[in-house]
Amino acid sequence: MSMLSRVASNIYWLGRYLERAENTARIINVNTNLLLDLPKHIKLGWQPLLEITSTSDSFKAMYTEVNELNVSYFLMAEPNNPSSILSSLMAARENARTIREIIPREVWEQINSLYLVAKEQLSQPKNNRHRYDNLNKIIQSNQAITGTLAGSMTHDEGYDFLRMGRNIERADMTTRIIDVRTATLLPNVDQDIAPFETIQWMSVLKSLTGYQMYRRQMRLRINRKDVLSFLLLDEKFPRALKHTLKQVEYCLSDLPNSEQITNKLSQLYEELAHAQLKTLRQESLHEFIDDLQLGIHSVHDALSRQYF
Repeated sequence: MSMLSRVASNIYWLGRYLERAENTARIINVNTNLLLDLPKHIKLGWQPLLEITSTSDSFKAMYTEVNELNVSYFLMAEPNNPSSILSSLMAARENARTIREIIPREVWEQINSLYLVAKEQLSQPKNNRHRYDNLNKIIQSNQAITGTLAGSMTHDEGYDFLRMGRNIERADMTTRIIDVRTATLLPNVDQDIAPFETIQWMSVLKSLTGYQMYRRQMRLRINRKDVLSFLLLDEKFPRALKHTLKQVEYCLSDLPNSEQITNKLSQLYEELAHAQLKTLRQESLHEFIDDLQLGIHSVHDALSRQYF
């Protein structure tokens, strides 16, 4: 492989950080809408977002109360939270700056501009309307960057590392959202609350931009087993776990010495193939998702050892 390991690492992490910023923006907006749709006596709140992003401990070290203002600021702009949107965009910008000769100039300008706008808009806590609009702009800007990269960057090994970073990040986020959101779904649903379980499953799909594509493909009422099947096993929806893993495998086919990583992906396919999603109870689902996440992390570790 002719590419320097430092450059490969920077491109890979550029893909991950951009994807992380977009995902975090989306889950904040989806959670805001979910809480408006649920009756007041159902207390889901903002704690699940800290669990999805694995930041509960660092949040508690800085804040005394888990509320909308604190959690949204912590996830959007807290400088001491390395997973905040602003921290992710700053890291993406730094990675892009060091590889400006590899990526199209327009992409560097878009990333730089996105960071500067986000810094100005997210650092001041805003009311819900402004926050929703600002986060939507971040999502749309990220989509524009992805489109520019696809349309103007040479599809060589550098582009392969970028796509692998994006898809590993997506795989990680998809499993996190499924794990946390299914755990917070109403455990003993009575008849009065049953319709709201559908709203929660809709929020799981919307957190991954999957609601419309699910309805188009499944043509069924939203239910647990079909949502799980769609988000874990679908090979054509871009944020479904199996699709993200297939994309990583496709990119690896262009790279030398990738057999060990491909074997780890095969193990993950095997786990997915044997999953009994229709009958998995919550505790078993949690263990299953845990195993998948360990598998995704092992793919990342193998990539790092081999190429970075």
